[in-house]
Amino acid sequence: MSGAETKGFMSANGARLEWRRIAAVKPGAPELVFLHEGLGCVAIWKDFPDRVAAATGCGALIYTRKGYGGSSPITPPRPLRYMHEEALETLPQVLAHFEMNKAVLVGHSDGGSISIIHAGSGAADRILGFVALAPHVFNEDLCVDGIRRTTEIFRTTDLRAKLARLHGDNVDGAFWGWSDTWLSAEFYHWNIQEYLPGIRVPALIIQGRGDEYGSARQYETIAAESGRPVELLILDNCGHSPHRDRPDDVVGAIARFVAALA
Repeated sequence: MSGAETKGFMSANGARLEWRRIAAVKPGAPELVFLHEGLGCVAIWKDFPDRVAAATGCGALIYTRKGYGGSSPITPPRPLRYMHEEALETLPQVLAHFEMNKAVLVGHSDGGSISIIHAGSGAADRILGFVALAPHVFNEDLCVDGIRRTTEIFRTTDLRAKLARLHGDNVDGAFWGWSDTWLSAEFYHWNIQEYLPGIRVPALIIQGRGDEYGSARQYETIAAESGRPVELLILDNCGHSPHRDRPDDVVGAIARFVAALA
């Protein structure tokens, strides 16, 4: 069973960010920091952080980036380096605010890419390792095509209303800040491979074989160019959200990864 839960808001990099925290039940355990996807927030994780916290004995922090959920709004478009800003400016302030010196990042999609940038930046002195679920290290046609389909669904179905339950008044900024950036001509050349050689902490990369936003080239590139060996878990019958499509396998893999860090 995971520990008691607290919730609140904090200030980081000029924004008001919502957060949820689960207390550790294992003394001395590292703290997991969950970094959400490009349309995510605290609530989108549902009970997955609780399950991972229970399986590891670790505490967990889940926070919402600027422009999403109950955090401060943005005015689209997002800057092309929005993931760099999160990894190199906001995330270090979040870790410092909570006085974390033994964190393990758990990032999905955009959150996974943010984890890679942070870990490879040379300034990742507060983390012991990271888990990246379906991360991107470069843009590719498969991703662009997937986002185009999602954008059409947003325009023509009740997807906006569903996302509004997560993001409230931030729903349009959250969606168009994500979609317009990823579909821009300039972002087609987005690439964070330069951070891979700088990775000096253990990493677990999890991706589904049916990922509709990223090909095998993503994890193959990470494994080939990382500054230290990475662990790969490639799952069948799994799309872009391994923690939703194969939750038991993902929880088990993260628990084993964290135990090995200790």
